[in-house]
Amino acid sequence: MPSQARSELTLAAIVDAALDLAAAEGLESLTIGEIAKRLGLSKSGVFSRVGSREALQAAVLAEYDRRFIGDVFTPAMREARGVPRLNALMQRWLARARRVELHTGCIYCAGAFEYDDRSGPVRELLLDGVRRWRAALRRTVVQAIDEGHLAADADADQLAFEMDALFTGAMRDARFLGDSRALDRAWTTWQRLIADRSAPAPLRPRKPGH
Repeated sequence: MPSQARSELTLAAIVDAALDLAAAEGLESLTIGEIAKRLGLSKSGVFSRVGSREALQAAVLAEYDRRFIGDVFTPAMREARGVPRLNALMQRWLARARRVELHTGCIYCAGAFEYDDRSGPVRELLLDGVRRWRAALRRTVVQAIDEGHLAADADADQLAFEMDALFTGAMRDARFLGDSRALDRAWTTWQRLIADRSAPAPLRPRKPGH
C-alpha cells in the first residue's frame, strides 16, 4: 500500500477513535496520548497526522458534522418542500439518534453544556455547528409557511427552537433518565407541534339550498 494511502487510513482511524472517545467522555477528554494508546501508535505518529490536541478536536467536530449531514440533512432535502421535508428532518434526526446517539451520546448536545462557560476555538466551532443547524431548521420552516402548509403567522424562530429543544430533551430522557420511549414521545410531540401550526383548510363554498 502506498505511504499516502496508509497515512490517510491511519488518519481516518485516529479520527474514528477520537470521535468515539469524545462521544463517550466529552471533547475535553481528547488527548494525543490517549488516542495513541487506544490505537497502539506513538504520540509522534498521531501528532504528525493531526497536529495539536485542538486540531484533533476540530477534526472530530468536522467528522461528526459530516456524518450528521449525510444521515439527516442531505436525504431530507430530497423530500418536497414544506411539511414533507420538515417531517423527514425530524424522522431522520430521531432515527439517527436511535441508531447512534442513544448509544454514544450527541456531541453537539453534550458539547453545548461542556463548553457553555468556556472560550476558545473549540467552543466557536461548536457554536457555529449549532447555529448552522438551527438556521437550516428555520429555513425549512419558512419554506413550509411559503408553501401554505403552515399558518402564515407561524413563528419560524419559535418552531425551530422547539424542534431543537425537543431533540435535546428527548436525548436527556433517553440517556439520563433511561426512558426507552423518549424518542417515540418526541415524535408524538412533533406531530402535535405541526398540527397546531397547520394552515387552516380552505372553506368550501356552500351548495345552493344548504
